[in-house]
Amino acid sequence: MNLGALWKRQEARFLILFLLILGVSFTLVALQPVNDHLVVPYTTGVAWVSGQLLDLLGEDITINGCVLRSPRFAVTIYNGCNGLITSLIFISGVLAFPSSWTAKVVGVVGGLLAIQTINLIRIISLFYIGIFLPDLFNSSHIFIWQSIVILFGVSLWVLWAQKLARPAPASRSETED
Repeated sequence: MNLGALWKRQEARFLILFLLILGVSFTLVALQPVNDHLVVPYTTGVAWVSGQLLDLLGEDITINGCVLRSPRFAVTIYNGCNGLITSLIFISGVLAFPSSWTAKVVGVVGGLLAIQTINLIRIISLFYIGIFLPDLFNSSHIFIWQSIVILFGVSLWVLWAQKLARPAPASRSETED
């Protein structure tokens, strides 16, 4: 099968576009200027929102950049903990999928809100795990919550693709290969 025939197949086009968008987005966020001017302020914003929610829950919280500190526990939110990686994977899948631009916009906006909501729940729960079950903090952080957030992002994309994205039907040339 030549490259032109491969590109005509929706599945191959999706996979190629997904990997391309993902590769470009991961490369961009790895660049120091992008990290300094976008990722760090984004992460600081996630820390600020998390701190405000913990304050509403009655915690005596001090927010200093990406650090949430109370008399009982402190946690630092790093780049890998800000929901950005899951968001980039989700956005890459939405943008690469054959659907209308309206469905893509709804998917990206709704997906980002949902992923950040689950990530805020993750941060707050990890804060309390650090207070009440400190021996479980690392395994909860690395194995349990990272898995949950990634599975949530993938499940959210599947739900979006099935319920909202309605891909265009395959043309005859795509089904004949």
